[in-house]
Amino acid sequence: MTVLLVQIPTRPRLQARGVNADASGLPGPQTTYGYVLSRDGVAVDRVGRCAATLLPKAQQVVAVLSDTDVAWHLITLPKAPASRMAAALLGVLEEALLDDTEHAHLALAPDAAPGQPTWVAAINRPWLLAHLTELEKNQTTVDRVVPSSWPDAPAMGHFSLTKDAEQDEGDGNTLVQLTWSHPQGVAVLPLSGGLSKTLLPSSSHTDMRWSATAAAATQAERWLGAPVTVLTAEQRSLQAARTLWNLRQFDLTPSRRGSRWILDAWRTAQGPQWRPARIGLAVLAAAQVLGLNLWANHLNSRLQQQRQQLTTVLQAEFPMVRAVLDAPLQMDSEVQRLRLRAGQTSSSDLEPLLVAAASGWPGDRSPAQDMSYAAGALTLAASGWSPAHIDQFTSALRAGGWRVEPQESKVVVRAAPPMAAQTGNARGGL
Repeated sequence: MTVLLVQIPTRPRLQARGVNADASGLPGPQTTYGYVLSRDGVAVDRVGRCAATLLPKAQQVVAVLSDTDVAWHLITLPKAPASRMAAALLGVLEEALLDDTEHAHLALAPDAAPGQPTWVAAINRPWLLAHLTELEKNQTTVDRVVPSSWPDAPAMGHFSLTKDAEQDEGDGNTLVQLTWSHPQGVAVLPLSGGLSKTLLPSSSHTDMRWSATAAAATQAERWLGAPVTVLTAEQRSLQAARTLWNLRQFDLTPSRRGSRWILDAWRTAQGPQWRPARIGLAVLAAAQVLGLNLWANHLNSRLQQQRQQLTTVLQAEFPMVRAVLDAPLQMDSEVQRLRLRAGQTSSSDLEPLLVAAASGWPGDRSPAQDMSYAAGALTLAASGWSPAHIDQFTSALRAGGWRVEPQESKVVVRAAPPMAAQTGNARGGL
């Protein structure tokens, strides 16, 4: 399943050089998005940056937010119905939010349970909604929104480069920032100065997982005094996409109707977490097909044995029959010939047919006014009979081994044919 990761541009901060108080970070005609395209959601196949109209197509689209665009709050999840959970969260966090409550979008951790401590992510709602709208307007529907980092244990530190907002734009100076994810939250700290050393005790260095982009690795190892794992921004985004996090909740949940819902279910089933289930279903289907083929071969073998037994009985009782085409019919024909020679009646003669018809004749109907007999078939007039009369007559005669054929205002009585041998072979395969 192809996955497209779209990096939402970082929301500008008002204290940054060159950013005025009116800057909102909302998308415009010149907005571009960094993206990562992966065929399996594990390896990076293509990276780039382009406008929303030029983004490649994929089966699943995941938007990735920068570390500085998500605030984290640890609360005890209120026991509220799903329809009122968003309002309940705003009530709990009203005093802790930096934005006005109407400008805040809140999302719960994947394992959130009512009455239990849980992390809540807070994002600027107008900014996030504007980017989602811009992408969907250009035929890129975002299925999930994930953070680049989140509170986690064991703690993890990631070093990356950022433009020094205090320098002139043409200076090109850069600094390294540390994203520190730990059980108590997420912090983004500059390495310059002593703040990061103060907040990050040296005793915890050996207990953490450390990574850095290639450009920041040298400065990170010098500051840390230990080696770090090189992790590109694209690989880090893929790691975030493979988690269960989804910040697109409540009123930002995408519509799931009709074919869209089916497509989303199919995408979910194609994910790597469902691979064992897919393998199990494939093995089960193969076992079913194999079992059906074996059972069909068994039935075909039994059918051949029964045919051979009928042929053996026919040739043993009637040695004059050489070519066996339909053993039951040929046996019945030979029995009829013997009866004729002995002067005995058969089931297809007139007398047995009359006796059978009389035994099943409806009691509230008058005797038949017209009848005819030809070639083993007795035709009786049945004018004025209702469907109930015909059903009663048919059921009574069927129990005695006779066959009734309604024909307009008549009924035809015949002797039921012997069980014919099956002429077709059972299928040995599917």
